[in-house]
Amino acid sequence: MYLEQIKNSIFVTNTIKMKRVLSLLVFSMFLNGCDDGDLIQENINFEDVNTQKCTTNNIIYKLKDSEALIFEATGVTFPTETTSQELNISSANRVIYRFYNATVTASTICESIPPATPIVTGQWTATGGKIVINTTAVKTINETDNSTKITGYNHNITFKNITFDKGTGTQVYETFTFGDYIISATPLPFAFNKTLEQCPSSKQLYDYNSSEALILDVDPTLIVNEATPLNAPRTGLISDTKNKLTYRLFSGLVTDAYFCNTTFPATPVVTEEWIAVAGVANASGIVEVTTTVFGNGFKHTVVLKKVKMKKGNSDFILGDNYIYGELLTTN
Repeated sequence: MYLEQIKNSIFVTNTIKMKRVLSLLVFSMFLNGCDDGDLIQENINFEDVNTQKCTTNNIIYKLKDSEALIFEATGVTFPTETTSQELNISSANRVIYRFYNATVTASTICESIPPATPIVTGQWTATGGKIVINTTAVKTINETDNSTKITGYNHNITFKNITFDKGTGTQVYETFTFGDYIISATPLPFAFNKTLEQCPSSKQLYDYNSSEALILDVDPTLIVNEATPLNAPRTGLISDTKNKLTYRLFSGLVTDAYFCNTTFPATPVVTEEWIAVAGVANASGIVEVTTTVFGNGFKHTVVLKKVKMKKGNSDFILGDNYIYGELLTTN
């Protein structure tokens, strides 16, 4: 009986010890799990933060309190047309995530000699992955005539299969959204005087100023020295073979000598060329010519209806009724 009591006492004591050891082990694991200094940075999220760019270098960045997401885009060309491109993360295209001991500002990121504070307390550096940039035109719409103008280009930046070296390990994101980077663009001038000229041989119409030209390879049947009935203009559709419409922007001074040649001169240099999209009957890309008697001759008023101009994958609309201009002719 006495031996049985001793055995029971030893069993109870051992059981209590095992429970204490197990409790200490669980508590230790809990402490270790909460003592990860980078725990709050495990999920990088800058989706609601505006993108900024340094004015003196190619650094694009986002700031959120004491965090910074930096994209050093030295090897990137941001196009001024709708397109897509894919690049490797490299020494020329670096991606860095930093956290500081205080609120971070633009001067911390952009100045060649950054301020002494705040201090970087941690950094993740991307060691691999792809940079995908999808560029689209930013347009404004004139609600009166439904014309559009391109005022900028939006570059949507995403990192694919990006690997960050955290110093204590790695973190991989299959898809990591950096966000939108918008570059402003000056809208095309379209500062024409609406007085049309016509080449004597080709019958091509053109309007121009010192830096731009709008050229219409008009169907000759639309320009006839005979008044059109009221509200019954002559019409034609824009196409590559008839009524081809071309807009050109030049880097130098353009004069009347540029036009009506067998081929266009090499100078001034064309910096942008936009071609009208082929028209659709009763819908878009329509050329209307109204002819009236004017003095001893005739006045031909040319209107372009719902014409879309295109360069590469970018486009804009001239509007519901764009007055190309007036051409004066004599018999």
